[in-house]
Amino acid sequence: MSKPSKHVLRLPLEKRAEIAFKAAVAKAIDEHARLGLPIYIGRDGKVVELSADEVRGLSRSTQGK
Repeated sequence: MSKPSKHVLRLPLEKRAEIAFKAAVAKAIDEHARLGLPIYIGRDGKVVELSADEVRGLSRSTQGK
């Protein structure tokens, strides 16, 4: 694990926690896609399955945003 930058360390704890949480979720999603496993998300009040191919497509479309 790399050391956080000084800029990040100046942020409030709750913001740093949010950043860490988002990074952990992204890592878990990438790992599922790499292994060919689906993920399950909430959509319109229901649980839906996204295949690894759908996850890969989503991660490509959101890169750089």
